[in-house]
Amino acid sequence: MSDNARWVRPLGSASADGWDVAIDDTVDGWSHTSLYAVTLAAGESRTLAAAEWEHVVVPLSGSVSVTVADPEGLSHDCVLAGRASVFAGPSDVAYATRDCELTVTAEGGAATVAVCGARAARRHTPPLRHVGVADVPVELRGAGIASREVRNFGTPGVLDADSIIACEVITPAGNWSSYPPHKHDEDRPGVEAELEEIYYFKVAPEVGSPAAADADPVAYQRVYGTDERPIDVLAEVRSGDVVLVPHGWHGPAMAAPGYDLYYLNVMAGPGDERAWLICDDPAHGWVRDTWATQQVDPRLPLGGAQ
Repeated sequence: MSDNARWVRPLGSASADGWDVAIDDTVDGWSHTSLYAVTLAAGESRTLAAAEWEHVVVPLSGSVSVTVADPEGLSHDCVLAGRASVFAGPSDVAYATRDCELTVTAEGGAATVAVCGARAARRHTPPLRHVGVADVPVELRGAGIASREVRNFGTPGVLDADSIIACEVITPAGNWSSYPPHKHDEDRPGVEAELEEIYYFKVAPEVGSPAAADADPVAYQRVYGTDERPIDVLAEVRSGDVVLVPHGWHGPAMAAPGYDLYYLNVMAGPGDERAWLICDDPAHGWVRDTWATQQVDPRLPLGGAQ
């Protein structure tokens, strides 16, 4: 039986408190990660109350200012230059530690912004950090039709944080991403980490394509489980949709021909170690070996060389 109704949130079905998307621990079966996303008019703001969550602010389009009020009553702020769209290239981001009230405001025009969150045990200093776009590593992963671009703004080794792991992935039209299918739902030190994961999608006509005025950008996401922990999700996704991965093998994320695919990933779990350790589905892991004889898709990186 399909689990789409439980773990897939089409745009409009997860709105709350002025956010277009609001995913947090109020979702049944969800504990460690959160995601808020909203489109703001110029000068419009949204605020998240101080709590035990650390956050990463990611401009999806436009520019935003970020203000953090720390427990001592001091205010910290920065402006994120952002970008025209997620398909135009990476963005600068901001990190805010736990116990801080966080406010985002659209600067200079309308803006769409995502705020990624994870439950954190420890506070980090300074309370607010600006990560410049030049400091966001861009990785070209896979090869051939499994080529994708990964922007590692919130991964271990790039961002100092307590538990959150976040990145964004661009998959050119016709390619498969999150492949081979993999999982990270068991705590096996040095082998696999227990992490729940949020996928937030944007889909657009392929750069340079003569897309019809009534084009319907669409992509697909697969999640499936083990015999011991079953889950069955096969979702048709569009811009603003969310797929939650509590456990199980996930992948591929499929970009349909004619449409480029973006997804924002947010991960965290109960373990003490902040690490992205995955295990491939043994039925498909052999596919990685074929990449050695293939070229990376020349369309990458989208937005030009970084």
